[in-house]
Amino acid sequence: MDILFILIPLSVLLVLCILAGLWWAIHRGQFEGIEQEGERILRDD
Repeated sequence: MDILFILIPLSVLLVLCILAGLWWAIHRGQFEGIEQEGERILRDD
């Protein structure tokens, strides 16, 4: 039972870190123009 007092806050902290990383990636424009990158591979340069 004592382990739950450690695991629950750690899991909440992990979720908050993941959400912060996702927010940072969206804010920095990491998911802009995903389709163009896939098409760029197929085009002959």
